[in-house]
Amino acid sequence: MHAQALISELFTDRLVLRGLTENDIEAYERHFIDYEVIRHLSAVISWPYPKGGIRSFICDQVLPMQGKDRWVWGLHLKETEELIGSIDLRREGSRGNRGFWLGRPFWGRGYMTEAVIRVTDFAFQDLGFDHLVFTNAVGNQRSHNIKARMGAVLMGVAPTAFVTLPTRSTRSGTSPKRTGRVGVARSAKSKSSCHDSSD
Repeated sequence: MHAQALISELFTDRLVLRGLTENDIEAYERHFIDYEVIRHLSAVISWPYPKGGIRSFICDQVLPMQGKDRWVWGLHLKETEELIGSIDLRREGSRGNRGFWLGRPFWGRGYMTEAVIRVTDFAFQDLGFDHLVFTNAVGNQRSHNIKARMGAVLMGVAPTAFVTLPTRSTRSGTSPKRTGRVGVARSAKSKSSCHDSSD
């Protein structure tokens, strides 16, 4: 069992960013398994979300790669230690270098902007990234706004699949017709790089 975080803790005014561990599974499930939270994420995430999916994700995908070209932090409130979201930073990735989600009760309070600033600084200053590429669902305005505040520049719009509710015609729960925006922002010296894809 992997109980120890394998990456550096990062701090902001209100948050502690800690590497995900098995101890985070219950809180991760509580806030992540919410259609409103995941509906703008990549179609690699299925809906309804499978039972045991969070444990499998953390134990089989995150922990074996943690600190080896992938860094996944849980966002914890300093005042309560509660996990309220996550940021995933990847050196290489078909869906860009960074992804994030935040539990719905915490939207609109600036937590994710605070966390993204810290992780972006860490990527450039400590890990040697010279740019970042992000994806963002077109309809996900909150995520787009965070990227824009970081200096991300929209590079284009491309079709891609995002999580959607299953219908009679989409048994898998994904819709290949939803499109996305792609953007690049920020170099280590000046800007931040962002890839935006949307619904």
